[in-house]
Amino acid sequence: MKIIRAKDYKDMSRKAANIISAQIIMKPNCVLGLATGSTPIGTYDQLVEWYNKGDLDFSEVTTVNLDEYKGLTRENDQSYYYFMNDKLFSRVNINKDRTFLPDGMEPDSDKACRDYNEIIASVGGVDLQLLGLGHNGHIGFNEPGMAFEAETHCVNLTESTMKANQRFFASMDEVPKQAYTMGIKTIMQAKKILIVISGEDKAQIVKEAFFGPITPKVQASVLQLHNDVIVVADEAALSLVK
Repeated sequence: MKIIRAKDYKDMSRKAANIISAQIIMKPNCVLGLATGSTPIGTYDQLVEWYNKGDLDFSEVTTVNLDEYKGLTRENDQSYYYFMNDKLFSRVNINKDRTFLPDGMEPDSDKACRDYNEIIASVGGVDLQLLGLGHNGHIGFNEPGMAFEAETHCVNLTESTMKANQRFFASMDEVPKQAYTMGIKTIMQAKKILIVISGEDKAQIVKEAFFGPITPKVQASVLQLHNDVIVVADEAALSLVK
């Protein structure tokens, strides 16, 4: 595991974007695993800036996303497809037919998960998987206590996750109760993993996840076993780590 210390959020975003852009330049038809949430937004903005300068070409890139809410259409402004389209896909020359997320509108959970596993296999697996880190150590929607050997699966969102999401919806009744997510096994099969982490509020979980025991209670701790992981974190997130 390689840890890259950044000065602040902007520096973290730039350093992470450097790693992703190097992947695209070295392998123009690479498969990128992408993540949503507030932390990667700066990284996507930096990639778009370099694309606009003519430094990056996304025309051959394929993407697979970590997760999607069950029951939300792609047009819903809280869906992860909408997020990815808004933050990246609509701003670069990527072929949208090569951008994949779990099908949130597939009511049959087994079918949705099976189909997504098949998509990931059909594109040859993930070359570089981008991750964020949850306050309790979750990655994707893999919450504490889940089995490490899971592939894409349907999860019942915890009450704390639903409460955290409530601010994005008109009422609690509208907050999705389930989501489809890549499992830890799927994530660990990526050739390279890049984690972006920012803020002092993540300092304790950084220490537990990457310098503590490997345990399903802290899902991200399993990344210690992967042979090519890069953590890019700002000084605040690394404040408890020497």
